[in-house]
Amino acid sequence: MKRLLIVGLVLLFAVTSVFARGGNESGSGGNAAKIVLSIRNMDEDFLRLYADNVRKLAAEKGVELNVQDARSDPATQLTQIETMLNQGYKYFIVIPCVSELSDQINQRIQAKGGAAAYSNIQPTVSSLKIGKNFFFASSPEFVGGSYQGGLIANYFDANPGKAPGKVVNVALINGQLGHPAQVNRKAGLLAELKNRGYTVNVVLEDTANWTPDQAQQKMDAWIASSWGQFNVVAAQNDGMALGAVESLITAGKTKADASDGTILQVPVLGIDATPAALQSMKENKLYATVLQDALGQSGTAFDVIYQVATGTYKAGNAAGGTPAARTLIDEAPANDTSVIGQCYLVPFVPVDKNSAYYKANVK
Repeated sequence: MKRLLIVGLVLLFAVTSVFARGGNESGSGGNAAKIVLSIRNMDEDFLRLYADNVRKLAAEKGVELNVQDARSDPATQLTQIETMLNQGYKYFIVIPCVSELSDQINQRIQAKGGAAAYSNIQPTVSSLKIGKNFFFASSPEFVGGSYQGGLIANYFDANPGKAPGKVVNVALINGQLGHPAQVNRKAGLLAELKNRGYTVNVVLEDTANWTPDQAQQKMDAWIASSWGQFNVVAAQNDGMALGAVESLITAGKTKADASDGTILQVPVLGIDATPAALQSMKENKLYATVLQDALGQSGTAFDVIYQVATGTYKAGNAAGGTPAARTLIDEAPANDTSVIGQCYLVPFVPVDKNSAYYKANVK
């Protein structure tokens, strides 16, 4: 009986220890580096891919990783970060709910002598100026939009009869309005089409807040009210693009001939190059996309924070194979001389069926 009691107490202690770690997902404890992934939500495919790669890298390095999902609420995200700081965590990878939150986050982390790397949503320039231990590891959104515009121009160059007079009438499905990616991707899209000699009319435009369901509902309404007014659908992420694809298929807006790269009567393009988007391209549904490299961004953010956490970081170090930026661009925060060395710019890549990325990732 005494032996059974001892065994029971040992098991109870083990179970209690596991639950006490809360969001801890990997690591060996003890002297392992401790990192928090604070992510705005887990609802989007890109964000899930990002988080999964951070988990993988943490496990490989023996890092104690704590993942916090803010459910798209800035107040929740700030509270979660404060809680992690109070529990002794100092090193963070952050996909913020909004850019402006980065100032408050970094002030709190700086007070504890910590560090943070941001992806997907830019931190403000002022937040990076709080300390040289704050980083941006992401992709310039204007470039992503311009690549999408280039893919649209390529389509109409190859199919000039679908854009008479080189006029492109765009149905534009935006992400969250005012989001840096929404603003800059739109600007890049329009600029590149104009650079390629096209007259661009945004004939329909609304937000679907990055979600497939809202995009499908929006597309349903546009098909009912405005079919024939647009000759291309540009969605600012793949989830929304696939929602639009589903709407067009359900409405019967398809064709037997896919020689132009799609069975849809108007091409649909997205951004992210998620596995679901690549599969849709293989099925001749989605026409093209732009790789926002979830593995590259997460790998870069993880590596620079891991270097700081283990005392190996030096200004100018490459991270995850990405060099520290040296040349200013037109998009914040990498447009400011005082923080350019804290920026790691992971390239976007245009993806159509002729691209190396598509051929390497679709069988």
